[in-house]
Order: sequence, then structure tokens, then C-alpha cells
Amino acid sequence: MNEGLVPRFFGTKQWDRLNAAAEILSPNSFTDFTTPEASQLLQHAEVIIGAWGAPPLDEKLLAQAPNLRFVAYAAASIRAITTPAFWRSGITITSAVAAMAVPVAEFTFAAIIMTGKDVINFRDINRQRRGTQGFGSRIQLDVSHLGNYERRIGIVGASRIGRLVIQMLVRSGYAVSVYDPFASAPDMAAMGAQKMELDQLIEWADTVSLHAPILPETRHMIGARELALMRDNTVLINTARGWLVDHDALLSELQTGRIRAWIDTPDPEPFPPESPFYDLPNLVLTPHIAGAMGNEMHGLATAATIEIERFANGMPPLDPVIEQSLDRIA
Repeated sequence: MNEGLVPRFFGTKQWDRLNAAAEILSPNSFTDFTTPEASQLLQHAEVIIGAWGAPPLDEKLLAQAPNLRFVAYAAASIRAITTPAFWRSGITITSAVAAMAVPVAEFTFAAIIMTGKDVINFRDINRQRRGTQGFGSRIQLDVSHLGNYERRIGIVGASRIGRLVIQMLVRSGYAVSVYDPFASAPDMAAMGAQKMELDQLIEWADTVSLHAPILPETRHMIGARELALMRDNTVLINTARGWLVDHDALLSELQTGRIRAWIDTPDPEPFPPESPFYDLPNLVLTPHIAGAMGNEMHGLATAATIEIERFANGMPPLDPVIEQSLDRIA
């Protein structure tokens, strides 16, 4: 993983647990395995813990690791590091996707609540007016389009994150619909949601939240046509990937003031300094902070350590990734 990430992932509790499960050959992080130190360590390693910045597990690197049997990836998507040579090797790889899903789902749920009452905009207006001009009481505000009582939420993608969000929403009394070609209507009904086609969901929802993976089929799945289907005052939330949204079309729609959005993962990421997105009053733009940050990264390390504990004890992994699932996951 990238230099500097190890102390952010591993606190005292995480180190103690990992030391109890395995012999740690080195507490340092590496991205270049051509150096003498890294190359020698790789010769002996049975397990690698990886994360952001890890080099691809290609034929050359695997040839340096004759004893490698298990890769515990302490982040979500393993696409950047797996190669055809890796999949041919038969080495097990796991992902911390379950641990990563929790803060993203919590952030999304909070964003749905906050945009349901347009909190950020009212914060800014209140800061400017300082209680003057009749802006001192919620009772005086003409906000009939706002509120979270039985608010209709459309979830695009019944992914692991999407399902956590669905559970949170259903428990809180929201009306929830889901678009996902791989999810069944009975499965969604069992969660308290209804399955819809994408156009139907977009026309129905007060808030549309994106949780689909990066696939050729999902490129710009929310474009000018889909945005036009949204009713006035609809909110679009994207904590997945900017890949899913045609941002030129989104900019045009937001500039009309007809809809609102909360974008945590833009495209390109980040927007250039001159981008007009930064100045839109009906957009909350956050710098990709929905995923694990701060002490939440300890959860990723704990997830990777649990997988190593299970490997050491001959138990099956909790979150293995197989090549055949790549066409459905992030």
C-alpha cells in the first residue's frame, strides 16, 4: 500500500490482533517490490495485506512470491491489483468491502436526511441573514417541497452499500424503491422495498441515490434524458462513482435550479478549480469523504485481520472475490 497508510490503518488494537494471528515479516508498506528488501520479504510471504497504491499482482510480482497463498485487501475494489495472471494462480483474495460499506451507507443516509430538509442551503442563508428578513423561524418558511415524512427514495443499485441504505431507510419509515437488474422483486419486497425499472423509479422518487458499480453498461446511466424525467425539486445523490453520471448534462440541469444534488464522487475527480460546479447553490459537493476516513480506517484493517485469522485457522473467508463476479461488483 502507499507509504504512510500503515499507521492510519493499524492502531494498537489492530497490531495486537494481527500479531496474535501471524508472524509479521515487516510493518512497513511497499509499492515497489524490485528493491532488495521488498523482494526478499516477498520470497517468504504467505499472506499480503494490500490497500490503495498496491502494485498489480502480475506475473512478474507473483514469480517473486512462491509462497503466497492469500491476499487480504484492506479496501473495497480489487480491480486495480488483480490481473489474468493472478486469477490463474488460484491465490485467494478477500476485500474489506463490508467494512467500507458501513461509513458510505451512513454518509448516504445522512445526506438523504440533510437534503430532505435542504440543511446546507439553510445554513448558508442563515449565516448571511443572521435571523433578519423573516428568516428566524421554520414556521415562516415556504418549504412545502421539503421534509422527510414518507419521503420517496429511489435506490439505483442493490449493492452491499445500497442494501445497507435500504435497511436504514425502511427502519425510518421512508418509501423505498430499487432499480437493479440483478435483484429480484421478492428479495426487495422482503427488505421492505419495491423493485422498479429505472425510468419509473426516477419519475417516482423525491430523492435518487446511486449505488451501482463501474461497468460498461453503467457509464452515464444518469444522463440528460434521465435528469429530465425527474420531477421539480428532486435530489440526486451520488456516493458511488462519477462514472455513473453525465456531468455535462447534470451541470445544465442544476443551472436551471429545477433539481438539487449532493455529489461526493465527481467526474473528473476532483473538478478543476475553474469548474462552475463549485458555485452552484443547489449542489452540495464533498471531496470523496463518504468512504472510510480517520478512525474508520481501523475498521478496514480489522476486516483484513479477521480474514487472515480465518485463513490461519483453516476457515473459509468471509468476503472472497472471484473472477466471475467482476462483471457485477465495483
